[in-house]
Amino acid sequence: RAAAEEMEEFHVAWWLAPGMNIHRNPLCGRNFEYYSEDPLLTGLCGAATTKGVQKHKGCGVTIKHIAVNNQETNRNFNNSVVSERALREIYLKGYELCVRSAYPVAAMSSYNLINGTQASNREDLFTHVLRNEWGFTGLVMTDWGATSGFGRREDQKYDCATAEGCIAAGNDLIMPGSQRDVDAIVAAVEKGDLPLAKLQFC
Repeated sequence: RAAAEEMEEFHVAWWLAPGMNIHRNPLCGRNFEYYSEDPLLTGLCGAATTKGVQKHKGCGVTIKHIAVNNQETNRNFNNSVVSERALREIYLKGYELCVRSAYPVAAMSSYNLINGTQASNREDLFTHVLRNEWGFTGLVMTDWGATSGFGRREDQKYDCATAEGCIAAGNDLIMPGSQRDVDAIVAAVEKGDLPLAKLQFC
């Protein structure tokens, strides 16, 4: 309630919180923003926060960073290698509890890669699981600059996320967005690499 009251005072509609990643390592640079090493506790706290904020008309939360954001340093190009079982039972469970019980208005995809693919480019995560399985009906946004490749060196193994890949995966909003992103999306639709229906859905 306190967060929502502050949002109203500052005329903020969406809060970029709660952060719901798992405390996998005590040195993670984002642990101050996340709840716990326990998925159930994370889900219950995230749901309670969501309900408290969204009881205030016009105030919404953005659950983040989906998913497996395990470190702060080099998080744009960190590859989190994880089995589907561990992903579902540990890293996604808190998000699932929050989505199913508190109905957050928005979600944010993470920078890191999951099993070699940028998280924000994973259709299985944002369309099949988040929307189709859990019934999420809100807006999915990328983290800031996910498609910009900022800080990437030529000797790094992985590329940044692509704008057309973000749309194909189910991100509705690329933050902050650029003309380069728009051009890439239009070109992908024109070439047939990105179905127009996915763009229209977003």
